[in-house]
Amino acid sequence: MDNPVARALALAPPLSRFTVGGLTPAARPGPQPDGRFTQPTGTGHRLDDVTDSSSPASDLPPSSDRPAATETAGTDGTGPGADVEPSAGPSLPSLVGAIDPASIAEARRLRTEFTRFMMQYQFAIDEVLTKISILQDEFTHLHSYNPIEHVNSRVKTPESIIEKVSRKGCDPSFEAIRSTITDIAGVRITCSFIADTYRVLEMLTAQSDITVREIKDYIAEPKSNGYKSLHAIIEIPVFMSNGVVPVLVELQIRTIAMDFWASLEHKIYYKYSGEVPDHLVSTLTETAQIASQLDRRMEDLHAEVRALDSETDPWGDDSPTPTEPPLPEAIVTQLQDLRRRGGTQQV
Repeated sequence: MDNPVARALALAPPLSRFTVGGLTPAARPGPQPDGRFTQPTGTGHRLDDVTDSSSPASDLPPSSDRPAATETAGTDGTGPGADVEPSAGPSLPSLVGAIDPASIAEARRLRTEFTRFMMQYQFAIDEVLTKISILQDEFTHLHSYNPIEHVNSRVKTPESIIEKVSRKGCDPSFEAIRSTITDIAGVRITCSFIADTYRVLEMLTAQSDITVREIKDYIAEPKSNGYKSLHAIIEIPVFMSNGVVPVLVELQIRTIAMDFWASLEHKIYYKYSGEVPDHLVSTLTETAQIASQLDRRMEDLHAEVRALDSETDPWGDDSPTPTEPPLPEAIVTQLQDLRRRGGTQQV
């Protein structure tokens, strides 16, 4: 099966941050990714380094600039190098084979399309991370409780995308990949408690520019091995220079206990290449139940402590936290005066 994505990857230049999903950790706004949700660095071959078989001989360095052959003639002039002409070796065109200009043009077009394709997913993640960062800042500065513990993100590597396309038997066109492979861009949010996971999902999906395509609640209905998490496929508009592109992003929202268990489970399955011994599978299932019990007990404890508080806001007091400097008294006074007068005087 002809795979244009694979051909584009094979002839692509060294991949930039956009072609493999990678703002470098230092350049990315907000919490930095770790674990499996990272931005790997890709490599490739530079198309510009390939010489077409139609290149004129003048493109090669003149013979005077080439290394001379080493001659080891005997003292009588009949040694093994006496009558041997210096050899320049095989020409570059003969090494790379015949590549017609049409193939080079197609490869360059595919390379550009593939780069744009990967850019769109990175930009979609950037938009989601910005939304999450805004929520985190609001809770940090205006409430006494922040439900979001940490956030990770990743874009699948080109190699991983191609492998999944092949495994699923998906048509290798970019359009088919976009609609079939829904986890190319992924964002994982870790929360403190179970109730937080649902609230954070609600706050994100309620935003007008986000369209929910699918939700799977593995917290209410865990997988057979004990895995728990909220999964959502959302569609977010990415504004490119040539128009708006709807891009799918997979959200995973889970508690700290769920994330700890899932991380360990992944490492074990990776170590055994999916063939995990039965006794380890049983142990993983048991530990999933223990993690679930821990989640429930910690949430009950949290609810009991919160019930002792007289705050009416479900997420905490609307006053700044003690770490935030208070608004200057003079500004507060001017704001109160403006409100009483209903005027438009500048503060």
